[in-house]
Amino acid sequence: MPELLNQIREQLAALQEQKLLRKRRIVDGPQGPLLEVDGRQYLAFCSNDYLGLANHPALHAAAQAGLDKYGVGASASALISGHTSVVEELELALAEFVGMPRALHFSTGYMANMGTIPALVGAGDVVFSDRLNHACLIDGARLSGAQFRIYPHGDVARLEQLLAKSNSSGNSPRKLVVTDAIFSMDGDIAPLPELLALCEKYDAWLLVDDAHGFGVLGPQGRGSVAHFGLKSERILYMGTLGKAAGVAGAFVAGDAILIEWLLQRARTYIFTTASPPMLASALLAAVKVMQTEDWRQQHLQQLIGRLRSGLADLPWPLLPSETAVQALIVEDNQLALDLMEGLRALGIWVPAIRPPTVPKDTARLRISLSAAHSNEQIDQLISALHTVAKHALAKNALTKKYTAAETPGMTRSTVE
Repeated sequence: MPELLNQIREQLAALQEQKLLRKRRIVDGPQGPLLEVDGRQYLAFCSNDYLGLANHPALHAAAQAGLDKYGVGASASALISGHTSVVEELELALAEFVGMPRALHFSTGYMANMGTIPALVGAGDVVFSDRLNHACLIDGARLSGAQFRIYPHGDVARLEQLLAKSNSSGNSPRKLVVTDAIFSMDGDIAPLPELLALCEKYDAWLLVDDAHGFGVLGPQGRGSVAHFGLKSERILYMGTLGKAAGVAGAFVAGDAILIEWLLQRARTYIFTTASPPMLASALLAAVKVMQTEDWRQQHLQQLIGRLRSGLADLPWPLLPSETAVQALIVEDNQLALDLMEGLRALGIWVPAIRPPTVPKDTARLRISLSAAHSNEQIDQLISALHTVAKHALAKNALTKKYTAAETPGMTRSTVE
């Protein structure tokens, strides 16, 4: 076997030893609160379909109409012949929905950030990034060639120090602050008003990745920027369309001049085949549903409160969050896996999230709620988590007992 394969095999074995080896689950049927996996149905709290739109009949009908009109594929990049009339209509609708002058549609959120950041900054410029930002913001910043400055999570004071130091350097670099709006593994909301105030003070741009806030926060789900009532030419807003919107893709909205520049220079927009237009048809329907069925956002908020109240007495804490992402921190990788498997045995799917997705010693269960869940399903999850918690604690106590009993010089009475 070539040496490279030997090295990779050893690295895979090390991941397995550390309980960090990932495994895909094969799902059948549509997304929803109930998912079929390996022939068994599970109550699922693992999806980012926050409004329950992925299987909405209006989106189905719109996608079918788009399929009939446009066919399956776009067949070319947007700047060749792939920019269809329905995508143009979608960009206009998205810009209006989030209250910004113009929007540009991307195939994915990852591609949106990977294209936007290098188009705005480069060598000699500076990107300031929250430590817990998503990988696509980090990778986009690295790809740009700009200096990369990381500030502690949510630490506005430290960010100001870094911005001030950049301003006093004697040159005039472009400055770009990048942040998740809702942090995908913790569920907390970035201090966007304070971040924007710093950008105004130190002449910087603010790129807001609202992957988990678009459709959920703000009036009718218009996003985190609308949630705070912010308006500024300095804001570039990235919204993901494969989570609360229920379909696929992403968009960047902002000042018309900046969006035109992205159209001209964002490589992940220019050099890729455009998304299938039938998806744009479904997304237009999703925007309309968000505007007319805002009971979904209200029901989701009620479910969040119900879950947090029901889990308040667990031995592990839920991180503070008023969003659909609820993180139960258990710290230990194996314990997270044990709890996940215990829930699966009870017919419930909640993913265990471990490093490097989250920092070391912060392994967790990431509970994703949807407006499609019922009160009864939330109660089922609460009951199941209390059951598996008792089993996990009993197993842990037994393990400690036997370990102590095997320690030289320790008597049984000492152990008990």
